[in-house]
Amino acid sequence: MSSVNIARLTDRGVVRIDGADGEKLLQSLVTNEIEGLDAGEARFAGLLSPQGKILFDFFIVRTETGYLLDVATAKTADLVKRLTMYKLRADVAITDVSPSFAVYAVWGDGATTLTATRTCIHFNDPRHPAMGIRWLVQSPPPPDAQVVELAHLDYDALRVRLGVPEGGKDFEFGDAYPHEADFDLFHGVSFTKGCYVGQEIVARMQNKTIVRKRVLKISAAAPLTSGADIRLGEIAIGRVGTVDGLHGLAMVRLDRAVGAQDKNQQLKAGGTAIDLDPEALSRYRTSAAARPSVTLPS
Repeated sequence: MSSVNIARLTDRGVVRIDGADGEKLLQSLVTNEIEGLDAGEARFAGLLSPQGKILFDFFIVRTETGYLLDVATAKTADLVKRLTMYKLRADVAITDVSPSFAVYAVWGDGATTLTATRTCIHFNDPRHPAMGIRWLVQSPPPPDAQVVELAHLDYDALRVRLGVPEGGKDFEFGDAYPHEADFDLFHGVSFTKGCYVGQEIVARMQNKTIVRKRVLKISAAAPLTSGADIRLGEIAIGRVGTVDGLHGLAMVRLDRAVGAQDKNQQLKAGGTAIDLDPEALSRYRTSAAARPSVTLPS
């Protein structure tokens, strides 16, 4: 029997974008390719500051009448304000419709079959196949005898296992570049589309820069604590984000971590020894060997 997991994401809201110029507006602003999306197709993307820092991360799904943005509830009002500032005289209506929607994550072998029995806006999570399907439901789904609704913690555990960061939890909005938040690894940025806000910085990081800081997976022999500093001796080189027992995600200075590894020095978080994802460290070593250093604006 196939397995299915469903969790209501109570910290997610929805912003609606309607109007003839909706596609043009989004295409000119966000990090990913929006032109040509079919109804029900989605992209993961961000809206950046002119300095290239992530102000918002969200999913954009095409509907029959426009677009819906699946975004952190705490950021919906700010996102509406920011998009309204950019729209000028464009034929676009931007509305926070969060009270009308519930957002769910559905994953496991039975996710597609279960989704076929529901009437709602849905799309495959574009970041990773194992992240499953997102539902934007205008009323809570009816009970299903074969499905037990899980806590949000179960969804966070899935993200931790797959190494998928989330804004406001694993990196701070306004303080991280897309590469640092792994947008390049989880299909959150297009390197071939036209101009958008912050594109020059993103392109420089992709083509010329050693990305010295990233969100990556960590593990420990004792339970991790979200928000704990990761230390090399007395020096903080990172911070723990989402945790699931002995495993978690953390933003870490990779150059410092690799240096510690080379010297056989142990990193600690909250006094607990931790190990970093070896694949992330290997990718950094490869990048550092191939590219010169370019200084980015703070």
